[in-house]
Amino acid sequence: MKNFIQFSGGTLTIGSFSVTFSVSGVVEMIIFAIAAYYIIIWIKRTKAWNLLKGAFVLLAAYALAKLFHLDNIVFLFEKMAPSILVAAIIVLQPELRRALEQLGNRNLFSGIIPSSQDTKSGLTAESIDALVRASGVLSANKVGALIVIERTITLTEYIDTGIRTDAVITSSMLEQIFEKNTPLHDGAVIIRNNRIEAATCYLPLSQNNAISKELGTRHRAGLGISEVSDAITIIVSEETGAVSLTLNGVLTRNVRQDQLREALSDIRTMEKPQNTIGEKIKQWTGRRKNEKQD
Repeated sequence: MKNFIQFSGGTLTIGSFSVTFSVSGVVEMIIFAIAAYYIIIWIKRTKAWNLLKGAFVLLAAYALAKLFHLDNIVFLFEKMAPSILVAAIIVLQPELRRALEQLGNRNLFSGIIPSSQDTKSGLTAESIDALVRASGVLSANKVGALIVIERTITLTEYIDTGIRTDAVITSSMLEQIFEKNTPLHDGAVIIRNNRIEAATCYLPLSQNNAISKELGTRHRAGLGISEVSDAITIIVSEETGAVSLTLNGVLTRNVRQDQLREALSDIRTMEKPQNTIGEKIKQWTGRRKNEKQD
């Protein structure tokens, strides 16, 4: 058995079959696997999934035409292929733009070089209490509200559309902002680093046709910002007083106060600063030194 399977000099030999490995080849395979995984996830979350299924149908028709030597159909497919590719890019332009924006907003070297966004602590317990309390009061009084909590993807372009406030997060402040007939009640409040950064902000509206017709512009805006960023949004309906949450393009309706507190606490836990690779190496070498001393 030992002679049947051998590995030496980067070459794995199994009987008469041999495969040569190299460091660069293994790295390339890992990169391709990670890229393929994220592309598949992106495709499944957008209308690219339906487009891809349509593309598979066309490819199957092309393969059958080739198999049965239907030369005219094959000719049409080959001539139309560049036009179909351009049309697909045009149809998916919003999704492609969104994917590139999210890629550009993420710190690709966060595991090696800590950044200011990596070290921010997210919402404090006091901020969570204020948000939950304000949502409850606004809901009881059927006062419409739209509160966006910035996470790792910056929302500066949307903050710039509103009025800068830079205020402490308190229940009374949020209630006052969304009070009807006040200058700041229209639009969204954006929270950054435990501060009410801006009010009356304009958000992108979701183009998702699956949204219930019962929901209006406020819910479409809350869902829209969650589709282009990783922000979590609290929405209070002016008609029913129901509280909704959006995150990663998903809208959850009729959220209770305990559920809202739990969701915000989970986000806070996820945003606790993680050790960088350099810090992990230091910890590991420190443990090794201690083991040697023992």
